[in-house]
This record gives sequence, structure tokens and C-alpha cells, in this order.
Amino acid sequence: MNWKTVKPMDQKVLFIADNLRKSGTFTALCERYGISRKTGYKWLKRYCVDSIEGLEEQSRRPHYHPETTPYTIRQAVIDIRQSRRILTGAKKIQSALAARFPNEHIPSHTTINNILRREGLLQPRKKRKRVTPYSKPFAAVKAPNELWSTDFKGEFKLGNGKYCYPLTVMDHHSRFLIGCDGLLGTRHKDTQKIFIKLFKTYGLPDRMRSDNGVPFAARTLAGLSRLSVWWIRLGILPERIQPGCPQQNGCHERMHRILKGATTTPISASFPSQQRQFDQFKTEYNTIREHESLQNKTPADCYQPAKRTYPSRLPELEYPDYFECFTVSSNGVIYWGNGQVYTAHVLAGETVGLECIDDGIWVVYFGPIRLGQFNQRDVKGGKKPYWTVKV
Repeated sequence: MNWKTVKPMDQKVLFIADNLRKSGTFTALCERYGISRKTGYKWLKRYCVDSIEGLEEQSRRPHYHPETTPYTIRQAVIDIRQSRRILTGAKKIQSALAARFPNEHIPSHTTINNILRREGLLQPRKKRKRVTPYSKPFAAVKAPNELWSTDFKGEFKLGNGKYCYPLTVMDHHSRFLIGCDGLLGTRHKDTQKIFIKLFKTYGLPDRMRSDNGVPFAARTLAGLSRLSVWWIRLGILPERIQPGCPQQNGCHERMHRILKGATTTPISASFPSQQRQFDQFKTEYNTIREHESLQNKTPADCYQPAKRTYPSRLPELEYPDYFECFTVSSNGVIYWGNGQVYTAHVLAGETVGLECIDDGIWVVYFGPIRLGQFNQRDVKGGKKPYWTVKV
């Protein structure tokens, strides 16, 4: 069978030629070319008006756009985007437009993005592959101060050549940015000073979520660091996301992305001026920027300080009566059973509890944290026996 290979434009010209030659009835001619009578009359009308040029494919774009966004609303979209220090997306702009123009038709997210794109205010983002979410869930968060999240935003160099390490702390439930402070590094002492200031101002949370970097974690039993040991003494339970899974602290990472764009363009010349940018960002993030997860309320509308206050001295850890309690020596061991059990050097001076769960099997705890266990029969050494705690 021979297939027709006639181009659409050639088919229209042949149809018009056969029609002019009166080659059969109009209905039969349309059937021969496989078109409807309506299409045939349309081609004929265009030929009569514009000759061959009228048969070219024409734009289907309507001549009148009843849904065209009014100039005042288009200008308002641009003003909202440019007036705020923190870049505002289509959802936030749409909410602001609804409040500003209650009797007008508010454009969709796509229309708002198109307006911003035409004005050069929307930069395309590179798509990146997402890591499969970790299946182990954390405990639910139902109220402010049940969980704070903390992290160091990647360091950057100031105008004076010194590196700045922004330490951020945020309430997970209300998205309230509790702290945003630039430090010279990730040292324990400087980090602890910031947390003391925040605890005295906002009280103590129940849990603290972080990644596995310093100073939040260390290569010790249960990943304890000096900072997390201090948290536990204060009654704060540390939570750490799984390595390589930043989405487990997704809202904090999202805040960091906004922080980078708002406070590092341009980068300040010194620490005081950079800290002023951080403080301004913190105020705007908490009191001006609405959050969709908060039903378009601001974090300040949803946050209140914790009821637990920062104590004047660290409280002692409490263990059940059936635990055997020991003080960790300066070299990280406890002396037990005429020998010694190594725990962790960061626990020097702290009290740990031992629970016997089976014949010769002992589990070591630091407060609510299970450090590991050891078998009393797996003794090592000669005259000075020792045991190794295994996770």
C-alpha cells in the first residue's frame, strides 16, 4: 500500500486548486482530502482573503485576554518581591496580595512566577537528586520547646579575611529562630556560651536535634560530646539525624537556604556588621515572614518561651534504685569488680549507672542514654582485668 506523504501546506494548495477546477462536489472534495466541510470552508475563506499566505499555520493565541493580570497587581507582585530582605516566593506573595486587594481576583502561583520571571526576579534552581528518606521516625512534636534544632551553617570568609561560622537554633514546632550568631569556629567553649545565653532567655527544650558534626557529636559511646553531655545534665535529650540524611532536619535546612541568600549578599567586612545582618534577618524571619506550615502565621505568633528555666547549677542525674552507680575517672574508666570498665573520656567526673539484665550481662547508662553493654565473663588483662563496653 502506498502511503500519502503530502505536507499539510501542499494538501491545502491542492484542495484549493481542485475546488477552483470544480472537481466534483464540495462534500466529495472534502471527503477525498479527509477533512470536514467546516475546515474546507475555513481554508477557502482564508485563500480568498490573503491568497496563498492565508493558508499558512496561524497562531491560536486569543486576541483578547479577559484574565490578564491588571497592572496594579503585577506591580504589587514586583514590589513585594523587592521590598523584603528575605526573598518571598509565589505562595507568600499570593497571601500578601489577598490581604492588599481583598476585592480583586488574585493570580495563581504560576502567574506570579511568570511575572517574576519576566522581570528577571526569579532565578532557575538546579535540580538535585534527593536522598531516600530515613525510615526511622523521630518522636512527634506537638508544642513549642518540645524540640529545638541546631546546626552550623557553612563557614564563609568576611571582608577582613576571617571566617564566620553561623550557629543557628530554631524551635521545631513554631519555626521560631531562637538564635543566629556568628562564631570564629565550632569550638565547644564558644558554642556553649551561645547556648547559655539562649537558655537564659528562652528556657530549656525537651530535646535537641543536630547532625553528627562537632561540637554536637563525637566518636565515643553513643556519639556523646562535651556539649551533648552538658545537655543531658540539663535534662535535654540529644537527637541526631542519620549521616547523609539532612532531610530529617528539613525545616532547619530550608531556613539555612533563606539565611544564606539574605545575609551574605553582600558579605560584611567585619563580625559586628555581619552580626547586625544576622540580627535583622532573625527579626524579619520571626515577625514578618509568614509560614505556610503555620497557616500563614509568623513564628512569633506561635512561639512562647519554655517553662523550664536555666538552673544556677547542674542537677545530678537520677538512676533507679536497682542500678549500680559509679563516677567516671579522669581517664574515662570506672572501677568495678576488682577491674575497670572503659566508657568515654568526655564523661570524666560524671556518674553512670550499671544495670544487670542477664547472668553476667551489664548495660551502662548515662542518664537516659544507653551507652552499651559488656559481658562480665569476657574479662581481659592479667592482674588488672578490664572490660570493653560494646554498642
